[in-house]
Amino acid sequence: MATVFSAEQVACVCEVLLQSGHMERLAGFLRTLPPSSCLGDLESVLKAQAAVAFHQGHFSDLYALLERFPFSPRSHPLLQHLWLRAHYLEAERQRGRPLGAVGKYRVRRKFPLPRTIWDGEVTSYCFKEKSRSVLREWYYHKPYPSPCEKRELAATTGLTATQVSNWFKNRRQRDRAAHGNNGELEGCGSALSSNRTRDAYPSSDDLSPPESPLFSCARPLSQPPPLSHVGGRPF
Repeated sequence: MATVFSAEQVACVCEVLLQSGHMERLAGFLRTLPPSSCLGDLESVLKAQAAVAFHQGHFSDLYALLERFPFSPRSHPLLQHLWLRAHYLEAERQRGRPLGAVGKYRVRRKFPLPRTIWDGEVTSYCFKEKSRSVLREWYYHKPYPSPCEKRELAATTGLTATQVSNWFKNRRQRDRAAHGNNGELEGCGSALSSNRTRDAYPSSDDLSPPESPLFSCARPLSQPPPLSHVGGRPF
């Protein structure tokens, strides 16, 4: 006699197997679900089906599933990653080489996120725009944040302290090259303000948000705490 699971049990099993990364076991469990039952409409089941389709390389099935069902915001980070990563892999196979930052940007422009998994926030180079704006505004005032300030910025943006540190390092190097300045940044208030126009365009030094242990998807930003005032101007 076949085992009958409740909707709550099915959702729990899918979430546990998904988080643990056991894709083969997850695929096997999904095959045991009755095709005519309403269990197939559970978001946890749909999310599991999307993950299995990605794992097995069935990208057409993945795209169709993600475009067909509206998912809740809590599922968006994982599903957005699956959508983009699948398109990256297809583009890399066609070109026969890994994609660089510009190549990935072009793929994202060609294959925008469907409304079913889009949280309504603009992203720039896998970077939430509000995170990028916080770092950029801080940089205009203080391009060398202290370790304590880096931790505060990390908590605000949802990034790690290392990612914040690397972002500032890369940005300083880029500006030194652009301005021909071989020493320390001087008069950054006026000099850096000239870069605001350039910030409207994507740059390859932006770092991706922290990755999950399963699919390396960007985790959602937490509600930012208030940052301290810098130069008399609040963020």
